Amino acid sequence: MSPRPSHLAAPSPVPSADAVPWADDAAAYRAISGRDRRFDGRLYVGVLSTGIYCRPSCPARTPRPENCRYYAAAAAAVAAGFRACRRCRPDALPGSRHWDARGDLAGRALRAIADGVVDDVGVGGLAARLHVSERHLHRVLVSEVGASPLQLARTRRAQLARLLLDQTALPMADVAFAAGFASVRQFNDVMRDEFGAPPSTLRRPSADAARVAPGVPDVAATAERAPVDTAELTLRLRHAAPFDAAAWLAHVSHRAVPGLEHIGADGTVTRLVRTAGGAAVVAVTPGVAADAVTARLRLPQLADLGAVVARLRRWLDLDADPVAVDAALGPDRLLGPLVAARPGLRVPGTVDPFELAVRAVLGQQVSTTGARTLAGRLVADLGEPGPEGLRLFPTAEAVAAAGPERLRAVGLTGARARTLAALGAAVAGGLALEPGTDRTHVRDALLALPGVGPWTADYIALRALGDPDVFPAGDLVLRRALADLPGGAGRTVDIPAARADAERWRPWRGYAAQHLWTAWALRTEPPGRATPVVHDPAPGPVAGPSTR
Repeated sequence: MSPRPSHLAAPSPVPSADAVPWADDAAAYRAISGRDRRFDGRLYVGVLSTGIYCRPSCPARTPRPENCRYYAAAAAAVAAGFRACRRCRPDALPGSRHWDARGDLAGRALRAIADGVVDDVGVGGLAARLHVSERHLHRVLVSEVGASPLQLARTRRAQLARLLLDQTALPMADVAFAAGFASVRQFNDVMRDEFGAPPSTLRRPSADAARVAPGVPDVAATAERAPVDTAELTLRLRHAAPFDAAAWLAHVSHRAVPGLEHIGADGTVTRLVRTAGGAAVVAVTPGVAADAVTARLRLPQLADLGAVVARLRRWLDLDADPVAVDAALGPDRLLGPLVAARPGLRVPGTVDPFELAVRAVLGQQVSTTGARTLAGRLVADLGEPGPEGLRLFPTAEAVAAAGPERLRAVGLTGARARTLAALGAAVAGGLALEPGTDRTHVRDALLALPGVGPWTADYIALRALGDPDVFPAGDLVLRRALADLPGGAGRTVDIPAARADAERWRPWRGYAAQHLWTAWALRTEPPGRATPVVHDPAPGPVAGPSTR
């Protein structure tokens, strides 16, 4: 790269997540001139003179300003005719939670596309789920992101295929179907469009000793194969550093339900994930590498891979931008010391939104240990047996069919049993708890259920819907933390005051809550415990649904 001019030596600060960092071309050019990694995953630069697009931190020679075009998504760069740089690999970047903070149509659509909705039901199906026309959806995404729904889905599939080419020895046809392509012909065409080369030339030599020689067609374009049944894969799921693996593992370990999850001595978490093909066994080990989580997968069919990877990424919050979050929260008088102590703290999500909702209800006004015990009984009674001696969490249909009387048999009160039955019926009846849903609609629907109050709805929004800007102000421990931690109010904080305090942490109020929960747990932890317990307790009486 050519020497950087002195007036470009200091890149501009990272803007807030609700701003578009490349609206100002001069600021974007300062970022790429400074090879600023803080913009990786949020800014892509297409270079007219080479026809490639790069991440801002690309080590190649800095292009001239007049040759640069800036994009909010990799798919937008591809749609503009650029192919991915082979040196900086912008296609290998983790995702971004910038759009997760938005509840508008563009944000919902992007979350749904990332979860593979277009692969399952097509663009028409996605538009129907979002209650808009295909034309309107296309217009909004092109305007907001620079790429159509189909282009975004194509790039998602191509990036998953590239990951498989890098990290596995799967035959080319298997890579194509695992990544969600309908045919080998489509796979070859899209990979050439995205990367400017046939798939065989993209595979690393170490990945497959029996790979097809470069330049030789991977599979005859006319060869069509059915997706392969069963597959065992080990993948490295990339994330931005830092990543507080200890806190994530503590959160999951403290809530591990017998029969549902297994925590190994090496910190590997094993559980089942329900897929279209059956029960997938997933085992994730965080903290092994600085920039990736190791995931070992046993899939009932390769076609399930994309959906499983998307769920794992949300479970571990791998698409978080810790630099942006920490920069936003770090200057705060209360959160500053907490951010400094735990950089890269993530907000754990879930692989099963309905499971998370049930566990939120079970956790109302009881300890985490008590909620875990109740969840274990529910899994033993209604869950389906699967591999590794584990069970799948009960479906919404199973919970609804069980009814309040059978649910009371696991130790629930009558009111809590009625709440779970109503929740199961609502989800079985079409209430979607996926990240791409309308969060306002979901919240209203949840609050209409008996026994569901604001705390439960907020908790579901944070961990199941993936909203990074939720602050459950009714949580008793959050209010105690706001009052008593160093830098806090020093007096009792009520719900309106807690809600007002959290306004200064937008659009990352969910991460602020996670820091407060974590800090309070460490403050109250008995001396000598090796692993901190990250505890999101049930709300106090003022917020609990039993008072409704």
